[in-house]
Amino acid sequence: MRMKLWVSALVLVFLAALGTQAQGVIVPGPCNRCPLPPRPITLPRALPIKSIKIDTKIASQVATTHLEQIFRNDTDATLEGTYFFPLPESASISEFAIWDGERRLVGEVRSREEARRIYDEIVRRQRDPGLLEYAGKDLFQASIFPIPPHSDKKLELTYTQVLQSDSGTVTYRYPLGVGRQLAQIGSVSGRIELESKDPLRNIYSPSHAVEIKRSGDRRSVISFESAGGKEPQDFQLFYGLSQEDFGVSLLTHREPGKDGYFLLMISPKDDWSEQEYTAKDIVFVLDTSGSMAEEGKMEKARLALLYGIRILRPQDRFNVVAFAGEEHLMETGLLAADDQGRKRGETFVQSLKPAGGTNINQALQTSFSQFTPSDHPKIVVFLTDGLPTVGETNIARIVENAGKARKPGMRLFTFGVGYDVNTALLDKLAAENGGVADYVEPKEDLEVKVSNFFSKINYPVLADLKLQMPDVETDLIYPRNMPDLFRGTQLTLIGRYRNASTLESVRLLLTGTSNGKARSIFYNKLRFPLREETNDFLPRLWATRRVGWLMEQVRTNGEQKELRDEIVDLGTRYGIVTPYTSYLAVESEAVVRDVTAVNGARSDRGVQGLYTLSPKAADAKAVTGAVAVQQSKRARQQQETSRIDREDFSPAVKSVGGKTFYLREGVWIDSEFKADAGLPETKLTFGSDEYFNLLKRKPELARLFSLGEQMVVVFEGRVYRVTASKP
Repeated sequence: MRMKLWVSALVLVFLAALGTQAQGVIVPGPCNRCPLPPRPITLPRALPIKSIKIDTKIASQVATTHLEQIFRNDTDATLEGTYFFPLPESASISEFAIWDGERRLVGEVRSREEARRIYDEIVRRQRDPGLLEYAGKDLFQASIFPIPPHSDKKLELTYTQVLQSDSGTVTYRYPLGVGRQLAQIGSVSGRIELESKDPLRNIYSPSHAVEIKRSGDRRSVISFESAGGKEPQDFQLFYGLSQEDFGVSLLTHREPGKDGYFLLMISPKDDWSEQEYTAKDIVFVLDTSGSMAEEGKMEKARLALLYGIRILRPQDRFNVVAFAGEEHLMETGLLAADDQGRKRGETFVQSLKPAGGTNINQALQTSFSQFTPSDHPKIVVFLTDGLPTVGETNIARIVENAGKARKPGMRLFTFGVGYDVNTALLDKLAAENGGVADYVEPKEDLEVKVSNFFSKINYPVLADLKLQMPDVETDLIYPRNMPDLFRGTQLTLIGRYRNASTLESVRLLLTGTSNGKARSIFYNKLRFPLREETNDFLPRLWATRRVGWLMEQVRTNGEQKELRDEIVDLGTRYGIVTPYTSYLAVESEAVVRDVTAVNGARSDRGVQGLYTLSPKAADAKAVTGAVAVQQSKRARQQQETSRIDREDFSPAVKSVGGKTFYLREGVWIDSEFKADAGLPETKLTFGSDEYFNLLKRKPELARLFSLGEQMVVVFEGRVYRVTASKP
């Protein structure tokens, strides 16, 4: 059995944006030296990948990645194939193994020119634009033979790279999503071990839901898993290194001539002494109306409240307000959370029984009045399962009364239990009083959710945060109101920026209150460039937060045309699901038009048929019930999101290179395209000499063109129309 191995430092004609890599795949071909299969077969574009396991160790910004891939040949034939794996910039392979049972096979080195010739021939022969994603500064190639019928083929690859740091942020990326057009990908699991001499801060993945386990402040293990059947995306990980009490990391993205986008992460150190924590004042407000007796809600709320009291620190102060038709206080004023005070709180909570109506207005007035002037963070946690039925029931007046009674520096967090709550009331109360609203649906565990919230807020380290960056012009930063920082939490701010020239050392001033004292933290090494091609997830992430904030305005202040139009515009431009956008798969006379009227909804903003006002638009106005709760939760999640969830996309919507494309009659159309914009056009045939020559001149287009043979792309002020080549 002979195995040939080509390893090349191949600079492809298809160089994509800096740092873009692709998943390793095997492109199969017929085996001329093998027996014919029992019947004719159709070769797949690429062999399916059953599983991928990634094990990476990063020490002092040197990452060693060990990859295990298992491919599957489901045909009746013995195949031979070409394995492609584009390597990260400056990476070097330390080990490659192809397993045949228990045998470990290696091969020979071939020239760069031969590797390039093989690659170009496959792209042209396959007529497959997905291969264009295989564009990196270095390409690893190997010949794989034999691949027996109905069998697995296991490959292992280990490579080392030096990770780059920019504005205090280190980036690691593994190519899971690129190449998805070629091969079906099954289960994926990853484990990344971080070790550093400096404390690790702001560990963040915009691509995957990760579990982070810390061992002190200089070692962390990050892991993730995803099942097969979902569209994968590249795994991205960012982390900062800082000796400061509050570490700051910055990511930016900017296209020439457009506003830039930035993500600023702030996280406190882990090893605070007990004396450094800020003492807090907290009032727990619990609805004890008769409806709380249903479905065990009262008992779960009681257990959560007992947990919240027991974890208070001696320097904290607290009170408990129970309310139904009228309020019932544990004490008049705040009680010290020492052993005696906590015991008093437990006894009071144990005695509560559900009965009566729901007087929300009076409960708020009473709970707010418990606070006295102090420099402590002031927190009200308000939990109810119903509508106001006793006393003042007018929503507008309840909100107005709460605003008048609010004490300086106070934050109100509302929890709605079940579906019989007024979400407009709870959302507005939280939004106008410095907090957030959350909801516990019947399928969720009330005790666990509320207890987790109590654990999060128990150790405040910086309150009343304010941020200033006088050297750069910024706007539309989310969240609009900066929350307090607690131990183990991380604040992510995302916004837009503009400046006339690249700024290499922007000053940042973060102020707040820590342990009763004003605190100012200065940073002066942040870079805001005029052009930054990396981090192209930032525009859509910003748009998602913007949509969440706009939806909250609709829900709390009523629908207005300006709000609705902007939600529709952002939703269609970035492929964001909202009550006002639904993506249609309807036939039309023309491939692309700039104006459409579907179900009475008219758009003059872009591609035909991208959206319609649908019956779901009424969901935005729902006040009570399951739809209202779910819409409120979605708006909040969008405002707090820090990663791109591809499950929001339909099969006819793709996001590539920071752009959103819609599939219309077999053509992938850039959401930025407008037929009447008057932009110059270039027409190309897929696979032609002109096509490849353009990619040589503008390698950034390779990633965009990889979606399909037929495309309409807006790039650098020009429209590129790509049509299919003839078979």
